[in-house]
Amino acid sequence: MGYRIVIAGATGNVGREMLNILSERAFPVDEIAVLASRKSLGTECSFGETTLKTEDLDTFDFTGWDMALFAVGSEATKKYAPKAAAAGCVVIDNSSLYRYDPDVPLIVPEVNPQAVHGYAKKNIIANPNCSTAQMVVALKPLHDRARIKRVVVSTYQSVSGSGKGAMDELWNQTKGKYVPGQEVEPDVYTKQIAFNVIPHIDVFMDDGSTKEEWKMVAETKKIVDPSIKVTATCVRVPVFVGHSEAVNIEFEDFLDEDEARDILREAPGILVVDKREDGGYITPVECVGDYATFISRIRQDSTIDNGLNLWCVSDNLRKGAALNAVQIAELLGREVLKKG
Repeated sequence: MGYRIVIAGATGNVGREMLNILSERAFPVDEIAVLASRKSLGTECSFGETTLKTEDLDTFDFTGWDMALFAVGSEATKKYAPKAAAAGCVVIDNSSLYRYDPDVPLIVPEVNPQAVHGYAKKNIIANPNCSTAQMVVALKPLHDRARIKRVVVSTYQSVSGSGKGAMDELWNQTKGKYVPGQEVEPDVYTKQIAFNVIPHIDVFMDDGSTKEEWKMVAETKKIVDPSIKVTATCVRVPVFVGHSEAVNIEFEDFLDEDEARDILREAPGILVVDKREDGGYITPVECVGDYATFISRIRQDSTIDNGLNLWCVSDNLRKGAALNAVQIAELLGREVLKKG
């Protein structure tokens, strides 16, 4: 016996990836519905060998459906997620709308699976921000061993995190640079993204940080431990898919780099590729389409008593969004609903 699953926002990058991953992981599906806005009504989506046509999110009846994976942005989620939840359908939301709601669990299954039982307060579970998700997968097993005091992270985030329009903008600007007189002006971003980096993701806040940086702070505290201090600088780079992060960690207790490497090798969801030689590390191009969070460049930080540096890379459309949502669905089914 399987589940009746809804994908809201099925025509977008993350929605399509959700369908791919549900199929790849043989999620126990009895029936699946794909929803989109009215302008995309009837668009075809692939689910394994099956072709599905989108239905209208505005008029869809969620009664009798088990789970709805939402990838529609905060405004649409605000309107439709409570309707689904009220109809008895558990919402797994990829937007930022519910992440900081104390009555909504924010879950990375490798890190805080026990939080899934808190879903019943609102019938909603939140999926974390892409940059946070991959980082906390690496932080949690190290935190369990040596207690993390402070994290300093710089991100190198791909344009797919901004959606299809951003990917098109990078492609068009890149082509334009090779055709004199056909340069493409920025539209999605505030400055040219091709052959450039932009230290600005999401809106600026009063303290000078951006909302993306604030998300990493708040979400790490909610998912791992509220006592961890986090400071972040988030940067958009001209990469299509795959987020990278340079992470500096200060611990309460000393943790040797070799022990850290062994801990991470045994941790769920992580693959360590860490050879001190040319090419002995993972780059975003190599992580695309993979489930894992890759860790490289593990080394002691000699400038503080108990410090480590590491390099963290993951497919942001997968672990940073669609994969984590499907893993939450698997966790919910296994621990709570128990139908599949």
